[in-house]
Amino acid sequence: MAESKATTRSSGMNVDTALVRELAELLVDTGLTEIEVEDGERKIKVSRGGGAAPVFHQAPAPVAAPAPAAAAAAPAPAAAPAPAADPNAVKSPMVGTCYLAPEPGAANFVSVGQTVKEGDTLLIIEAMKVMNPIHAPRGGTVTAVLVENAQPVEFDQPLVVIA
Repeated sequence: MAESKATTRSSGMNVDTALVRELAELLVDTGLTEIEVEDGERKIKVSRGGGAAPVFHQAPAPVAAPAPAAAAAAPAPAAAPAPAADPNAVKSPMVGTCYLAPEPGAANFVSVGQTVKEGDTLLIIEAMKVMNPIHAPRGGTVTAVLVENAQPVEFDQPLVVIA
């Protein structure tokens, strides 16, 4: 983040408005809904509420746990948007935890570049202690696996792209 000394005084707090603006721009650029940065005793949280305008929060951070400066750059990898609008994406039929392999240490069901047939198992979603296999709705080539092993997934979230 760029070093900035632009501050305003509000209710006895010094607020680095340039940093807040930069974080708000990062929210828009990455599509994230919330960013939180800690720097010594200062903690800044910028989040987007129900509307399009960001909501800014600043609160004192606990003194015992200062975060390293590298933590501020962590949201950057989320900049690559998932191809959610891809018409070839296989979407989750439920909320749960996604598993790419049948058991720990085993090979994944599918990988990018692999050819699948209709009905082949792509992955498993665990919901309420039940393992639910997700099958390929059509044959084709796996062009993207959009989830990671043991990742929580939401209803209608794109999981795999089959072209």
